[in-house]
Amino acid sequence: MTKNRLEAFSDGVLAIIITIMVLELKVPRGDAITVLKPLLPQLLSYVVSFIYLGIYWNNHHHLLHTVQRVNGALLWANLHLLFWLSLVPITTAWIGENHLDVTPVAAYGVILLMAAIAYFILQQLIISSQGKDSVLKKAIGSDVKGKASPILYAAAIASAFISPWISIALYVLVALMWLIPDRRIERML
Repeated sequence: MTKNRLEAFSDGVLAIIITIMVLELKVPRGDAITVLKPLLPQLLSYVVSFIYLGIYWNNHHHLLHTVQRVNGALLWANLHLLFWLSLVPITTAWIGENHLDVTPVAAYGVILLMAAIAYFILQQLIISSQGKDSVLKKAIGSDVKGKASPILYAAAIASAFISPWISIALYVLVALMWLIPDRRIERML
C-alpha cells in the first residue's frame, strides 16, 4: 500500500467522523435567537471537537509526508489512532446532552488521551521504519508539545471530578497549543 492510499483512507474516516458529529446537532425549534441558548453546550462541545479533529487531520497530513514506505505496523498504528478519533463524536454528544457533567467530561479526556497515545505510537513507528537518519525524528526534536499534551489530558481527567470547567479549560489549552500546524516537519522537508 502506498502512503497516498493510507492518507486518503484516513482523510475519509476523519470526514465521516466530522459528519457524524454535525448530524448529532439538533435543529432549534423556533426563529428567535433565544432558542439557541439551550443548544450552547452542544454547539460548544462540537466546536472544540471539530477543532481537535482538524488538528489531528492537519498534523497527520504532515506526519505522513515523512513516510517513505508503509508496512503492516504503520497500517495498524494508523487504525489505532482512527479508532480513538472515531469515539470523539460519542463523547462530544454526551457532553452536549448532559451540560458538562463530570463523567462525560472525564470520558472525553480519556478519548483525547488515548488518541494522543495512539498518535505517539504511530509517530514512533514511522521513526523506527526510517532508520537512524529519520527525517521525522530530526523534525520533532524533543517534542515538548507531544509530551505536555498527555500530561495535561491526565490532569483534565482528574480535574473533571473537581470542576468540569477546569477540564474544559485544559482541553482548550491543549487545542490552542496545537492549533498552529506543526511546522517542524515542513521545515525538515
